[in-house]
Amino acid sequence: MARPRSDRRDRSDRQALAARLDRAVEALDDPRTPLVVVDLDALEANAADLERRAAGTPLRLASKSVRVPALLARVLARPGFGGVMAYTLREALWLVEQGVTDDVLLAYPTVDRVALARLVADERARAAVTLVVDDAAHLDLLVAAGAGAGRPVRVALDVDAAYHPPRLDCVHLGPRRSPLREVADVVALARAALDRGLLLVGVMTYEGQVAGLPDDVPGARLRSAVVRRVKRVSLTQLAERRAALVTALTEVLGAPPGLWNAGGSGDVAEAAADPVVTEVAAGSGLLVPGLFDHYRSFEPRPAAFFAVPVVRRPGPGTVTVAGGGFVASGATGHDRSPLPWAPPGLALTGAEGAGEVQTPLTGPGADALAVGDRVWFRHAKSGELMEHADRVHLVRGEAVEESVPTYRGLGLAW
Repeated sequence: MARPRSDRRDRSDRQALAARLDRAVEALDDPRTPLVVVDLDALEANAADLERRAAGTPLRLASKSVRVPALLARVLARPGFGGVMAYTLREALWLVEQGVTDDVLLAYPTVDRVALARLVADERARAAVTLVVDDAAHLDLLVAAGAGAGRPVRVALDVDAAYHPPRLDCVHLGPRRSPLREVADVVALARAALDRGLLLVGVMTYEGQVAGLPDDVPGARLRSAVVRRVKRVSLTQLAERRAALVTALTEVLGAPPGLWNAGGSGDVAEAAADPVVTEVAAGSGLLVPGLFDHYRSFEPRPAAFFAVPVVRRPGPGTVTVAGGGFVASGATGHDRSPLPWAPPGLALTGAEGAGEVQTPLTGPGADALAVGDRVWFRHAKSGELMEHADRVHLVRGEAVEESVPTYRGLGLAW
């Protein structure tokens, strides 16, 4: 576990970051607000750390957490990464058509009949794309689209991986995703998929209560300790459930599932340690948004930033920047707001927060800023920032190495 930095060092690092990013983008003829950059050195260090924690288990790149095709290609070129975890079927088909990858796991069930028909009709796409299912209704949609023995489609079962305390089945700690929990229900859906002529190739178990919860939050010592306890007991329970599931599915398939996807950036090592797991998903750990700052499992190296200019100075200790109100999805709360990051000494106000058109900032750093200066923010969640920009500047040191389009910049809205 990395030691926490002192406040003085943190302020110094943020001041240096602001100066370095300002120098990197100074020569750009780019009036965009926000101006988005990705620090390639930090990105590559994060990718290497994910590979280290995976310890040889392949990493599947979660495109939702990146949303920049050129960055997807850079990461997929690394030896520790293989395949993409997509978030819509149209995106998955585009990734295959463009040659970004020939291995896509669509990690969310789809009811897009038009895209399903395209998938079923395309032999190359059928070989490249695996759909997750957790309900017979998903299977019926595939059959209605023409899937079957003559045109087999690859499917994987999305099985609930939340923690259910013993004798308290009504308690559900984790994402509310799949209805599949009991072994018998999983086996029944597996047989239903095979009966319809589909290719059942694997299983997905996403333990979001482990991978997606910070467990070393400053000022929340008791809560962090409780979260760490929940993570430990959840992993123990999940290992037992996975073992039972693989035994049952081996009887159905005649061999263990060839694909078993699990984990996320917050628990790469823990997921990879389970012998049932064949691959671990990762995405947010590459760009490290604000919600991933406080994990014991890895050292955060923020890699994605957006800049907005100072447009007003309402009074001492206050500046106003243009826009910046990019609030993350999820349960509404302060932790979903963007973080004014560099230069240091700036904070959102409690009364206004981050605004769509303008955002006031207060704090000791405000008086050093002039109209036209940039303030660099971090988004709370990875990938979502890219929905607010059509271009991203890839920075190495004090220079822009390349400027590349986001999905939005390519006119793609999934």
